[in-house]
Amino acid sequence: MAITQAIPNSFRGELLTGTHNFTATTGDVFKLALYTSASVMSSATTVYANTAEVANTGQYVTGGGVLTNVSPVVSAGVAFIDFNDISFTGVTLTAAGALIYNTSATNAAVAVLSFGGDKTATSGVFTIQFPAATTSAAILTIA
Repeated sequence: MAITQAIPNSFRGELLTGTHNFTATTGDVFKLALYTSASVMSSATTVYANTAEVANTGQYVTGGGVLTNVSPVVSAGVAFIDFNDISFTGVTLTAAGALIYNTSATNAAVAVLSFGGDKTATSGVFTIQFPAATTSAAILTIA
């Protein structure tokens, strides 16, 4: 089993049909769900599914947490978006990856994240820290 970090092929097509709105205050609702190493996700992932998702623990519940959008930016010919970091408190869990998905668009997959191995929190805080919101590092870029 494996989680392969990728932008889903379905998401690429959905961008051209206006399926996703990343605007901070008026855009769609995006969530991040955590997955165990038993999950199989890749560029072929099309929608959120709870198969091999981390079980409810502390503040983490099935389906994950709501992400706070940071409106899209265009700089030097590159469009990019970012999300605020997200934390789940009081959790005991092990996760190998995550899925960002759009609840406003029938749970359409946006990005598959691989943590490069199991990451664990024991009676603590599990934080996803997104990369810097720049043209070369943002979580989603279009160049």
